[in-house]
Amino acid sequence: MAQADGLRKSLARSVFPSLLLMATEDGMTDERLEKARHRLMREIEYDARDTASWTGRRAFSERVMAAMASVPRHEFVRPEDRVAAYVNRPQRIGHGQTISQPYIVALMTDLLDLEGEETILEIGTGCGYQAAVLSAAAAGGHVYSIETVEALAEGARKRLDRLGYSNIDVRTGDGYAGWPEEAPFDAVIVTAAPEQIPETLVEQLKPGGRLVIPIGRAHSRQMLILLRKDKGGRVTSDKVLPVAFVPLVPREPPN
Repeated sequence: MAQADGLRKSLARSVFPSLLLMATEDGMTDERLEKARHRLMREIEYDARDTASWTGRRAFSERVMAAMASVPRHEFVRPEDRVAAYVNRPQRIGHGQTISQPYIVALMTDLLDLEGEETILEIGTGCGYQAAVLSAAAAGGHVYSIETVEALAEGARKRLDRLGYSNIDVRTGDGYAGWPEEAPFDAVIVTAAPEQIPETLVEQLKPGGRLVIPIGRAHSRQMLILLRKDKGGRVTSDKVLPVAFVPLVPREPPN
């Protein structure tokens, strides 16, 4: 769960100042939330162009952008942060975790090259926002999401059910172990940073699949990696973008 590291700050063109004024004067109406969402989508488009020299992607797919536009991000932040729900930056969600910067969510989803019917493994459910975007982008498939913090997993499960995301399963567990009962997966996405790519997750990736993961130590330089497994099982990887994520922490077994 992260914000792009070293990118030009987008707050100068963000919705935060106008949203703050709106909230102070009239409250956050549905119409104003919708305007803020449209403005965020434009910012994501700007950032995609700005980072194309790193990512090789000047624009994200229509499928991904439609998924981003469809997910009500204000439902995934704390009530006191609703005013800034559509600002292009990460926000705290408690338990030392964050909801990722929307641009990063869009980029990581786009790197999976989804066609709409994939079985996807997500490591790091958090508040459920990334899972909701994956659900919308692969509406004919299924998302399996693992969260190490039980309170976050339970909150995300209830939230996603309430919002009608029926193709997502959430469980509390150790992200390093993956979800072997449902493997192999067409795509794997990891929203917290281990220091090395967990071999278990590579093993649970189907031939022809893609894994997107940040690698590096906390509070140090990290790199977003795109790993591909070809039809013969051979693995290759590319560096995509410098990022900053919370660490991927193994879940301790219960006493």
